[in-house]
Amino acid sequence: MSQSTGTQGARLSGAFGERRIVALPAAAGGAQALARMPWCHRILLENVLRQPEADAREAGRAALLAWLETGRSEAEIPFAPTRILMHDTTCGPALVDIAAMRDVLARAGGDPTRLNPEVPVATSTDHSLPVDVSAVPGALWTNMANEMARNAERYRFMKWAAGSVSGFRVFPPGTGIMHTINLERLATVVATETRDGELWAVPDTLVGTDSHTPMVNGIGVLGWGVGGIEAEGVMFDVPVSLRVPEVIGVRLAGALPEGTFATDLALAVTQMLRRYGIAGEFVEFFGPGVGTLTAGQRAVVSNMAPEYGATTGMFPIDGQTLDYLRATGRDAAQVALVEAYAKAQGLWHDPDNAPRYTDVLELDLSSLRPSLAGPRRPQDRLAPAEVPAALEAAGTRIAGGERGGIPSDAVAIAAITSCTNTTDLGLLVAAGLVARKARALSLSVPPWVKTSLTPGSPSAERRLRRAGLLEDLEALGFGIAGYGCATCIGNSGPLLPAVADAVEGAGLRPVAVLSGNRNFPGRVHAQIESALLASPPMVVAYAVAGRAGLDITREALGIAPGGRPVHLTDLWPRAAEIEAAVAAASDPSDIAAAGEEADRSAAWAALEAPATPLFPWDPASTYLRPPPFVNLGPESQAAGVLAAHPLLVLGDDITTDHISPAGSIPPRSDAAAWLVERGENPRDLNVYASRRGNWEVMLRGLFTNKAAVNHLAPGFAAGQTVFAPTGEVLPAWRAAARYAEAGLPVVIVAGERYGTGSSRDWAAKGAQLLGARAVLANSFERIHRSNLVGMGVLPLRLPEGWRYDALGLRPGDLVEIGWDPAALTPRAAVPVTLRRADGTTVQGTATALLETAREVRLIQAGGMIPTILRRALATTGERAAAPA
Repeated sequence: MSQSTGTQGARLSGAFGERRIVALPAAAGGAQALARMPWCHRILLENVLRQPEADAREAGRAALLAWLETGRSEAEIPFAPTRILMHDTTCGPALVDIAAMRDVLARAGGDPTRLNPEVPVATSTDHSLPVDVSAVPGALWTNMANEMARNAERYRFMKWAAGSVSGFRVFPPGTGIMHTINLERLATVVATETRDGELWAVPDTLVGTDSHTPMVNGIGVLGWGVGGIEAEGVMFDVPVSLRVPEVIGVRLAGALPEGTFATDLALAVTQMLRRYGIAGEFVEFFGPGVGTLTAGQRAVVSNMAPEYGATTGMFPIDGQTLDYLRATGRDAAQVALVEAYAKAQGLWHDPDNAPRYTDVLELDLSSLRPSLAGPRRPQDRLAPAEVPAALEAAGTRIAGGERGGIPSDAVAIAAITSCTNTTDLGLLVAAGLVARKARALSLSVPPWVKTSLTPGSPSAERRLRRAGLLEDLEALGFGIAGYGCATCIGNSGPLLPAVADAVEGAGLRPVAVLSGNRNFPGRVHAQIESALLASPPMVVAYAVAGRAGLDITREALGIAPGGRPVHLTDLWPRAAEIEAAVAAASDPSDIAAAGEEADRSAAWAALEAPATPLFPWDPASTYLRPPPFVNLGPESQAAGVLAAHPLLVLGDDITTDHISPAGSIPPRSDAAAWLVERGENPRDLNVYASRRGNWEVMLRGLFTNKAAVNHLAPGFAAGQTVFAPTGEVLPAWRAAARYAEAGLPVVIVAGERYGTGSSRDWAAKGAQLLGARAVLANSFERIHRSNLVGMGVLPLRLPEGWRYDALGLRPGDLVEIGWDPAALTPRAAVPVTLRRADGTTVQGTATALLETAREVRLIQAGGMIPTILRRALATTGERAAAPA
């Protein structure tokens, strides 16, 4: 390898040929100065140095270097990722927006074919896979057939986009989960670009429309989750604009002890960082313990970044990264490029390097032990002995008793699911080894437990079969039921009939145990409020036990022939066993072979799709309808006092699942009524996640999660509110329409951590459709706040001391906001007055949670979609005209 240096650029050569590179050490003022920067900031520095405007390059460089003085900054930098990653239920709404935007352009005299992503987009088809059938032969094919039958119209729409919208790639159903596809097939760690006829090497960077996009940070790729609206901006060459990120360094020492897994580390990190109070910062792992973790183990930790409140969870590049690239079949020249580039650019991890961080936390890996989290939040880590008390406190009866012949603490679902813990091969084979030992002792899973295995990649089947473990897993009911998010995202399918009947008729409160990343009440299944997050081998152990309310490390899981009690220690695999099984399972050719086989899906190929530049909307469709918020937006917004009725008053920890559900559409809901009126089968209405292309359905599902209590209408069904002028109790969407008809503005009021959870843009689109001009909360989760801005809805932090419960808002009270969009600035103070129906007032000062000047401009323009449309019209020279 040879390198020539210079402040403007350098040349890098080796087995990969020759590449131009930005000279990062020189740009930072030398290698020692570069070594002071967090590794993620080094990647951001390289990115800003490739911005097209000289002013942006120099300002970004200066801001990142100045950050080193204090570890904090208010300066704004642009970020232009090399690619975008989406999945079917986020790309669907984005594609609906694009198709509708093409219609608007055509009506305004523009050329709709000019509206194409300027940054390449890859999308998986993974979020709709149901576990209708499991633990029987052929479950995989049955579930895939059901998925295609339910979603054929939506998938045809995706095929239309793949054929008519340039720069858009679709991975068909059965190819795996987006984050696993990203790790195994898409991520290059170092990308190659052609500029002015020369090849340049640049860091592989991305944004993804899923909060778990940081999983790829485990191999040194910088990426994070954004809302669908922000991703649409990136598609059309609007860089992400962010304040120079604060970075919390987590120094890892030691090594994971015998019997402890990456899941246990991820849960410990989640607990530690939530206790610390992470709220959108970058997290970076460094120190001597990093090198003891495989890339697969790191990915498990990075995946849970949103659970510990971070934008990213970054691991730098090192030898483990190169091992992973080789193990997944990457080209030798690409591996050589990654190593040469990372070492030349200061991106290679040095375990002795301690960069400047905003703050530093320490974690000794050797101190960790097997653990779980729950039963309602991923940060609530539990030692196995603490599980019974935690479940009892949550309402599950532990001390004996039955409901309909089923234990009162029954495990109703035991699922090895999600990318989180199925991408690490060590975790999968550990689960297989537990199954093998249980099978050898003639143990089985009780008949009330619904078991399933839905790995992140189709390569899992080849690897488990080669290791001889797939048959053992199948014998205990953990046959492969599909390749998708499945139970982790709430597509767990129906409970077993006896359990479902006991829940409804006998008051059973069962528990789910899953290897996923979230366990909010009702997320895994509408009939399950308590869920434990666990490693895949622990999931198998709980499935065998059949009960959740035991100390699984001490009490017997079952009885072997001859009457001998079997304990967890009899089943738990040793590190040497796992290493041997991983070695037997591994073949670098598996990823490409399994991926290419899945890409050739006959069912996908048979789908017919239109080939026209404008999508031919079907007025009778119950899946796809052009949304009303796709328009050119307001010409201007007048200043004045916005006197708004609170439409909803919500509490703390309202998640995006509470705002815009993803699971099954209840048969007695307003959304179901709308669908049934249009001929849909009331017994098979699919899930909300699959209906995100239909704003009518999504509107009717807003805030209908039973945990989303509206304090304006306490005691009434979720999703209901009071229409203040008449006192009627109505569904929120109906009340919003009545307010709009009367010309009365509305706002939404909430407590702490509003919008936590998934990155779904529909939670913000819903607020816009309800007519909310602003959302006032004590604090917001990062992605949802950004999505609100993208939809033109102003996020306001409530004045100090104002709380939803202390304010006691009642129907007829007004929230008056000093409304002057032209005068907005980042973090601007906004006067707010609570004018009660009895004439009394409370005054305060809210904060506009706009982080950058670009976000201010978005609010002023009415959101991202009007911004994109006006830019598209301007670039083609047509005069913007409002659509008919």
